[in-house]
Amino acid sequence: MNHLLQDNPEMFITEEIERFVAENEANRFTTLDNSRMFDKPLVGFADGDDEIFDKYQGVVGDFHWRPRDLMQQLATDEKYEGSLENLSVIAWVLPIMKETVEDNAKEEKRPSRRWALTREMGEKHNKLLRRHVADVLRREGLLATAPILTSYWQFLVDDRVGLASNWSERHAAFAAGLGTFSLNDGLITPRGIAHRVGSVIVNMKLEASPRAYQNHMANCLFHNSGTCGECIKRCPAGALSESGHDKMKCGMYVMQCTEEWRKEFEIDEEAGCGLCQSGVPCSTRIPKRPAKK
Repeated sequence: MNHLLQDNPEMFITEEIERFVAENEANRFTTLDNSRMFDKPLVGFADGDDEIFDKYQGVVGDFHWRPRDLMQQLATDEKYEGSLENLSVIAWVLPIMKETVEDNAKEEKRPSRRWALTREMGEKHNKLLRRHVADVLRREGLLATAPILTSYWQFLVDDRVGLASNWSERHAAFAAGLGTFSLNDGLITPRGIAHRVGSVIVNMKLEASPRAYQNHMANCLFHNSGTCGECIKRCPAGALSESGHDKMKCGMYVMQCTEEWRKEFEIDEEAGCGLCQSGVPCSTRIPKRPAKK
């Protein structure tokens, strides 16, 4: 095994993710000015058997995977004979470049071109990153996989929570100490809410990152101090309110506009508007709470 991976696996993995994001050509606006779509990533780790993954089955739904459930299925399918005693989740946040966030903040009904391209081209880069991290670990004899790249991953509609999936990248990032949720269901990280998220599960012991927040909404001004709510004003679909995020209404708006946006921005997939992630206090940082009177 690579000596650095063996001696300091957290450093090895973090540096490998940072290197890939910095050097991979897929992280560039090749059809615009060849500038980068994502800034330096944030990386965190969680114990694969952390009880929080049990809690997700109650909060998200019993369809949401626990890392051990997925890895046991994968080991069976691949006839893997190694140990699954230790499991860890590697999660990362890819902050969208400030110029793109500012560009999107000017919009009111649909995304800017840079934002739409980041949604399409940037997620292709994120998929390459997921595969790269898993492949690097597999070459060292470990069992590693990016959950949403497996044939088991799927979207579904749940009667209680609406649109959902059996593995949430944002929930993996929360478990790995990278941020907390917001009124609009996004994840507010030290680099804000404008980002893409990815994760890989591996059968090795990694030191879990601390979750340095009091609760799952701690970074959201609306929830921690009763102020803000700017994302409500930014939503062109009327899918946000003080009650939270109507995922069905949000999804329907994007679906109805997708064909128009594809033609306008010359993209093949869904653009996503992202207006609630730009032009708001948490776009690029954790907003400061107002001073107590």
